[in-house]
Amino acid sequence: MGDSRTLRRAGWVIAALVASLAAALIAGLVAERGARLRFAATLSADVRLRQALLASEVARFRLLPEAIADDRDLVATLAGQQTAAHALDRKLETLAAHTGAAAIYLVGPAGRALAASNWRRPTSFVGQDYRFRRYYSAAMRDGSAEQFALGTVSRRPGLYLSRRTAGGGVVVVKLEFDRIEQAWRAAGGITFVTARAGIVLVTSRPDWRFAATRPLTGAEAAAARTDYGVAALGAPPLTVRPDGLVETAGAAGPLLVARSPIDERGWQVALAMPVRGVVDVATRNAAIAAGLATLALAALVWGWRERARRRTERTEALEAAVAERTADLSREIAERAAAEARAAELREGLRQANRLAALGQITASVAHETAQPVAAIRNYAVTGEQLLDRGALEEVRGNLRAIDRLTGRIGAVTAELRGFSRKGSGAIGPVPLAEVIDGARLILKERLARVALILPDIPADLIVIAGRVRLEQVMVNLLQNAIEALEGQADPRIVLTLATMPDTVALTVADNGPGIAPDIAAKLFTPFATSRPQGLGLGLTIAQDIMHDLGGALRLVPGGGGAVFVVEMRRG
Repeated sequence: MGDSRTLRRAGWVIAALVASLAAALIAGLVAERGARLRFAATLSADVRLRQALLASEVARFRLLPEAIADDRDLVATLAGQQTAAHALDRKLETLAAHTGAAAIYLVGPAGRALAASNWRRPTSFVGQDYRFRRYYSAAMRDGSAEQFALGTVSRRPGLYLSRRTAGGGVVVVKLEFDRIEQAWRAAGGITFVTARAGIVLVTSRPDWRFAATRPLTGAEAAAARTDYGVAALGAPPLTVRPDGLVETAGAAGPLLVARSPIDERGWQVALAMPVRGVVDVATRNAAIAAGLATLALAALVWGWRERARRRTERTEALEAAVAERTADLSREIAERAAAEARAAELREGLRQANRLAALGQITASVAHETAQPVAAIRNYAVTGEQLLDRGALEEVRGNLRAIDRLTGRIGAVTAELRGFSRKGSGAIGPVPLAEVIDGARLILKERLARVALILPDIPADLIVIAGRVRLEQVMVNLLQNAIEALEGQADPRIVLTLATMPDTVALTVADNGPGIAPDIAAKLFTPFATSRPQGLGLGLTIAQDIMHDLGGALRLVPGGGGAVFVVEMRRG
């Protein structure tokens, strides 16, 4: 009789163990699949953010060659004036220091550098022959070009942006990516950018640079070595496994790779992150939970048959298991809070990148806006010196007053741009709406000159609750989108209307462009939804996020011939 009871108890124990193992195995497999899918989605969003930040960095420098192509000292240097060349050296040196460019230099019609920002250094580009560079020959032929290559003098890689100038010269700006690569290393994982041929250019792993990520023919490899200025291409750094994961030397386990869409220059951003530590934790936690559930059921059956002493021992074991699981859950909660804080930081960084990208697109407008006042100031100064020699003091005073007005105009433009480019402090308070509209118009003044802008009468004492820089960013995004939608229209027109209520203010921005397609309108405020081939689809998402933070709203009004957006703000 006793042996029979012992056998039955042993059978219950074996059945409970088998059920626990089966439940843990199934739960682990399901959790692993779900964790990998969630991890892949997170990587995909992260790599698009890194692509947007890289694009904003390039946009800051894209129009710089155009802005300085007609500089007075540059034109005189091409004409053979040596004193102008010395002045241009110093000017390019200052400009490179202020913008963060690695180098800015002028190549003459004969293919040799005539002036450079690094003219003081032993590795100066002045006198170097650049006829062999594609960015030089292509700019001479097509007007502008860009090329990623290893520097022949500095031996440092970078992106060269070039533009043909009057007089047959080519002005070149070199952009290096050390700051971005360092930020990628600090963020974790392995980030790398490949060209169309699959060659790694920008990367958080410097030993991967100029490595081929796919097999190349002999002709492809030779062309790549010539274009990038390297003696040899590196071996493929990644090995793809049958399960889709990749392996690389020095990594602790397999990696999951996410890739962004290919941009207009053929670059693609990729992010590789270790799977271990994310998927494994989720699988282990699910297995523990399933095992605990099965063991708890077995403990109830066992407890019904055991004596009080055995019941007490089992209770203590379960309490220890619950305590361990509670500790695991506490760690998971802390990790989630850290991830949410990192996401908030990434959102603010993306807002700043959006402002910098907008500034890069309107650099040429600012150059045009300040060129005329600067030329007028130069003329007033020259004539003022002549008037001073003749003793015409009253006329000299008139010239000085004119110069004061012109410098005030330049100062207003540059001050507005400096404020727009700074990171928002997050402070929200009373802001005159008229000043916000005027600031956005001043930033986009040159581009708005191409369309008819119809404005309402905004009272100077109409106050809204907002942050000035962030609300200006929303208005710049809406106006800039409208300007781009009106390209090619016979009668381009943007109309702003104002409606005031006791507690809110509604500002409508409408254009007479082609409107927004229904399939795009349905997902317009989701990340990366755009109808423009070169657009990232982030501007309206950021703008709506800003308005929610300010206690307002941004929405698209359906119907009508063009696009109509309504910005709702709280009254101050």
